[in-house]
Amino acid sequence: MEYLYAPWRSEYITEESKPKGCVFCNISSHSEDDEKLHVLFRDDLCFIIMNRYPYTPGHFMIIPHIHTDSLETLPPEIWLRMSRYAQQGVDMLKNGFGAEGVNIGMNLGAAAGAGIAEHIHLHLVPRFSRDNNFITTIGYTRVYSVDFNKIYEKLRSMSRKYFK
Repeated sequence: MEYLYAPWRSEYITEESKPKGCVFCNISSHSEDDEKLHVLFRDDLCFIIMNRYPYTPGHFMIIPHIHTDSLETLPPEIWLRMSRYAQQGVDMLKNGFGAEGVNIGMNLGAAAGAGIAEHIHLHLVPRFSRDNNFITTIGYTRVYSVDFNKIYEKLRSMSRKYFK
């Protein structure tokens, strides 16, 4: 097994970095910390946040304020809002951020691969034709080559134009 030194990820696996209760409910209830928590946009039904441990630069999530692990019982007006923001997010990633494609998905439940199974969230992952290189293909490792905070600032400034 090969190891890639990434000390910034230690916060992800330590208990002291995790808030009590649901991480998404914590973000939902602390709008005063939007910049610190990397929130791109929020309204009364949901919020959009950068994925702190992204698959590719620009990976963000659309999350309802309501705490639920069940898409099938999510109120339709919230799902429609999330869907509208998904459309607007794809537009922002393609036309504002330069993504050549976008993966959209939800992992519903721990068995489906959800890292935070207790609160549904929709991923938007920008893709670029050259974002799959030898270290991903052969070494099963991702390299995040740009500064996370610079990407956050760029997307946050664009989000005012795209999310309505």
